[in-house]
Amino acid sequence: MTATTLLTNIGELTTHDVERPLRHDAALVLEGSRIAWVGDAADAPAADTVVDAGGRAVIPGFVDSHSHLVFAGDRSEEFAARMAGESYAAGGIRTTVAATRAATDEQLTAHVARLVAEMVRQGTTTVEIKSGYGLSVHDEARSLAVARQFTDETTFLGAHVVPAGTDPEAYVELVTGPMLEACAPHASWVDAFCEEGAFDVDQARTVLAAGAAAGLRGRLHANQLSYGGGVRLAAELGLTAVDHCTFLTDDDVAALADSGTVATLLPGVEFSTRQPYPDARRLLAAGVTVALASDCNPGSCFTSSVPLCIALAVREMGMTPTEAVWAATAGGARALDREDVGVLTAGARADLLLLDAPSHLHLAYRPGVPLVAGVWQGGRPV
Repeated sequence: MTATTLLTNIGELTTHDVERPLRHDAALVLEGSRIAWVGDAADAPAADTVVDAGGRAVIPGFVDSHSHLVFAGDRSEEFAARMAGESYAAGGIRTTVAATRAATDEQLTAHVARLVAEMVRQGTTTVEIKSGYGLSVHDEARSLAVARQFTDETTFLGAHVVPAGTDPEAYVELVTGPMLEACAPHASWVDAFCEEGAFDVDQARTVLAAGAAAGLRGRLHANQLSYGGGVRLAAELGLTAVDHCTFLTDDDVAALADSGTVATLLPGVEFSTRQPYPDARRLLAAGVTVALASDCNPGSCFTSSVPLCIALAVREMGMTPTEAVWAATAGGARALDREDVGVLTAGARADLLLLDAPSHLHLAYRPGVPLVAGVWQGGRPV
C-alpha cells in the first residue's frame, strides 16, 4: 500500500477551494503524489508518518507559468546600463542567442538544472520553460529537448526575435516549417513575441496557426513595450494565456474579460527594466483572470523568485496579498490549463509549501526574507 503522511497543526492553510479557500487549525494527508484528505486538525485520520507544522502556514506550491531557462552567457552589464538610464528594447536577445548556440548540450542541461533547483528552494513546484535562444532548427530543437528533462510544460518560442541578417518573412517560413517540425515532439505549447521590433500581428497569427496545426496549444508575449494588437489577437484566438500585458487599452481589457484568456503579469520585468508596471487592479476589476510568473531570463528579468514577484505585485500593481498568492499558484495553473496544481484539495498533486510564518500575508509583508521552510513536490519533501 502507498505510504501516507499527515501534515498537522497547520496554523493557516491556503487551499483555494472555492467553498473554503482558507482554513485555520488545519491538517492534510498526502498519499503517494496526491492529497488524500483536507480538514480540521482535530479530525485528522491516522497516517504512516506525521509532520507537525508548528502552527505555521501552508500554501500550494508556486506555479511559474513563464520562464526562459535554456540559455548560456551573462548580460549583467546590460542590466547595469539600464540602471544607468539606457532603455530596454529587447535587442540583447541576440547576444544570448550567440552564447546559447556555442554552449554544449551538457552545459545547457547543467544550467537549467541549477536554475530549476534555485526555483524549487524558493517554492516553485511547477515551471514552464520556453525555447527562444537558439533561433535555428538545430538549436531550438535541442533547447526544448533539454527543457523537457525538467518539465512537461515546454513552449516552442522560435518566434522570439528575427536573427540578425535574416529576412523576417523567410524566418517566419522557417519557424512554421522545418523548425516547428523538429520542435513539436518536444513541446506542448507554441508562443511568439508580438511586439514592435519582433513579430507583427499577422506574423504571430501565422506562427500560432502553424503550431495549432501541429498539435501545440497557443500562448503569446504581447503589449510589453508598447500598445499593439497582440492582446486582442490572443483574445480573438482564445489562447490560454497572454503574457506581459503592460500597455493595455480599454478594448484590450474588455477583450481579455470576454475571452477568458489569462493575463500573465511579470512584475520582475518591470523591476529590471524600469518600465511601467501593469495595472493588475484594472484587470481584476474587469473580471480578467490574472497570473503571476517570474519570466526568469538572462536579459530583461534574471530572477527566479516568485515571492519577489508577489511582493512587487502588491506594492506596485494594486493587488492584495491574497490575490497575489492566488495569482502565483491557482492563477499560474489556469495559465497552463491545469487543475491538478496550484490548489490544495483532495485529489490534487501534493505540491505544497510550509512557510516560516503564521500567514500567507507574510510573503508580501516580509519581502526579501526566505520564508519557504519546506517544499513537498509530488508528495515528497525536497
